[in-house]
Amino acid sequence: MNMLTHDIEAADHDRLRRNSSIRNGSIAIVALLLAGGAWKLTHQAPAAAAPTPANVTVATPLVRDVRAWDDYIGRFTPSKTVEVRPRVSGQVVGVHFKDGDVVRQGQLLFTIDPRPFAAGLAEARANAASARSTLALARSDLARANRLVGDEAVSAGEVDALKARVQAAEAAVAAADARVRQKALDMEFTQVRAPITGRISDRRVDPGNQVAGGEGTTGSLLTTINALDPIYFTFDGSEALFLKSQRARAAGTASSPVEIQLQDEPGYHWKGQLDFTDNGLDPRSGTIRGRAVLRNPNYFLTPGLFGNMRLASGGTQRALLVPDAAVQTDQARKTLLVLGADGKVVVKPVQLGPVVDGLRVIASGIAPSDRVIISGTQMALPGMPVQAHAGRITPETATDAPPASTPASAEATFAH
Repeated sequence: MNMLTHDIEAADHDRLRRNSSIRNGSIAIVALLLAGGAWKLTHQAPAAAAPTPANVTVATPLVRDVRAWDDYIGRFTPSKTVEVRPRVSGQVVGVHFKDGDVVRQGQLLFTIDPRPFAAGLAEARANAASARSTLALARSDLARANRLVGDEAVSAGEVDALKARVQAAEAAVAAADARVRQKALDMEFTQVRAPITGRISDRRVDPGNQVAGGEGTTGSLLTTINALDPIYFTFDGSEALFLKSQRARAAGTASSPVEIQLQDEPGYHWKGQLDFTDNGLDPRSGTIRGRAVLRNPNYFLTPGLFGNMRLASGGTQRALLVPDAAVQTDQARKTLLVLGADGKVVVKPVQLGPVVDGLRVIASGIAPSDRVIISGTQMALPGMPVQAHAGRITPETATDAPPASTPASAEATFAH
């Protein structure tokens, strides 16, 4: 039994030794294969290919004449405003318009009861007739006295008295005629007519009410009328923009055109001219009040409307334009990528102007002959060569509203 056990243990020992040798050999073979593969990759693999140049599109800046504008915000105001008040007191017996109508100068608006004034006019005319009768009698007496002077039947004092009576009668006639004209005016003033052409407000007095007449603001307010054609647009401009416009005017530039955009409009459709600037700046705000005048034949514009106005800040000027998307931001500066003579990308800092139909005006930093990268700027790296393709810069469809990146108080359009 012991011999059998010993033989079994010896056989197991030999089997374990053979398995260990096989494993060690396999591990060695795998290690040799890995080492050989690493040596092959290190010493026999071909070198990696150099990166291909990025494809970009280049074009020279578009050269066009543009007109620069300065932006303002203002409000429309009437060119004339009249408060309609009665000249005579009395009862309103008629209203001859509808609230909000467009009325013409001389149109009948209100009627005040004319009967008291008709009676007063008749009395004044009667008094005038009586004064003329008295004057005729005085002149007749004076004529008789003058015929008797040669016979010394009338004294000189009596003649002088008769002359004085004639003069007094003439004065009485003149006064009576003046009262007739005054009463005739009062009669005329019972018909309240529109003093100007414009849009009328609502009536403040209904028929049957008594109104007080008078001069100035002492009379009862009946309604108001605003003249809307032409209409004014008032705004406040900064001192810097005022100086800019003054220097342009001193250089002989014609009156500055203005264009106005309403809040629900995509473009500047209302055209006018700057016609007034105030005689001094407000020392508290440093601004000056200005005014433009516009035609408004359909009375669409009404006082109180806000608008964005752009004022031409001089004549036209030659400008270089590139797509706004080609402009890049490098911290606090703006740059353009330009293709150099050696085919490599060059970075040029630039000064920006306003946007015109999707194109950015470049105030300085590039030349008309520079080849600006307008497409593929994401793959173009400064100092690296690129594969350039020729392109062309063209304006986009006109959009009058400037993009958000446009600097404040700066805008431009192409000159026509």
